[in-house]
Amino acid sequence: MSLEDRVRELAVEVQPSGEGAVAEAGERHLALAKPPGSLGRLEGLGARLAGMAGESPPPVPGSPAVVVCAGDHGVLDRGVSPWPREVTAAMVGNFCGGGAAVNAIARTVGARVSVLDVGVAGELERHPSLRGARVRPGTDDLSRGPAMGREEAARAVLAGAGVAEELVESGGVDLLVVGDMGIANTTPASALISALTDHPPEETTGRGTGIDDETLNLKVRVVREALELHGPDPADPLGVLAAVGGLEHAAIAGVILMGAACGVPVILDGVVSNSAALVAGALAPDSLGYVIAGHLSVEPGAKIALDHLGLEPLLDLDMRLGEGTGGLLAVPLVQAAARLLVEMATLEDLGFG
Repeated sequence: MSLEDRVRELAVEVQPSGEGAVAEAGERHLALAKPPGSLGRLEGLGARLAGMAGESPPPVPGSPAVVVCAGDHGVLDRGVSPWPREVTAAMVGNFCGGGAAVNAIARTVGARVSVLDVGVAGELERHPSLRGARVRPGTDDLSRGPAMGREEAARAVLAGAGVAEELVESGGVDLLVVGDMGIANTTPASALISALTDHPPEETTGRGTGIDDETLNLKVRVVREALELHGPDPADPLGVLAAVGGLEHAAIAGVILMGAACGVPVILDGVVSNSAALVAGALAPDSLGYVIAGHLSVEPGAKIALDHLGLEPLLDLDMRLGEGTGGLLAVPLVQAAARLLVEMATLEDLGFG
């Protein structure tokens, strides 16, 4: 069986979230000791969590983990970012050492940090938090040819799925957050979003690490060149991923697919994970029933992707760091949405039924 066939098998394993449980959660919210709708969007989130679990009230997630998927990008050679490629490996070391923003926020919300190397170009030291599944040392320049082969894209998807399965089945994780690391990775994110939503590069491409106007214009041009070169077909999501995506984007799609297959909620971070969710949704539309938009990145493609996915972000803090930072900040909201359904008294309990 080819790796691509295995990705298709994984996609088939994803079942729709439970509509009956969603309805039961909605009815329970009407019975709780509060005015109807007074908890706003937390009520809808709690109902979605019930659907993901297939029961109402849903279990309260108590063991969150963030999976930071890392890879490098050949398109960096076009000058789309001022940061050198070596920063990717350095930041992976920082994640493992506990000194990055993702570590600080993960400690704040009680989440473990797992780092997945699917395509880092530099050498990495072994660490208990690092999972090595490197498909290749970075992609090729997507504006000059395919970023990777189809089987390589499939291998990266399966690597992400493998980490998610291990965390859920062996580690007891019941809430996944996806994060990313890869210098220049907002360029393939923009290309994926344009390819899968039919929005032009001028709308999907942002400043990433804070580039100036000249570099932004170059970045838009590079994304346009890639789309014109490959003519990616949205009906072939793995082909789109191979042509203009990144290895970490593929791995994040795999985490989403496996999370959905296991009935575990997956919180998205910023534009990179949003673009990966587009791929996962194209591979398995039912996977989107298990995805939660943690926050709204300031990258313009983020909102385009979320609108296309039909997801409303929980937070809007003007963030654009990546790493899973914005997604982690939404963890307490997800936990609270479930806990409200589990622990609140009903009007009948108070004698008003």
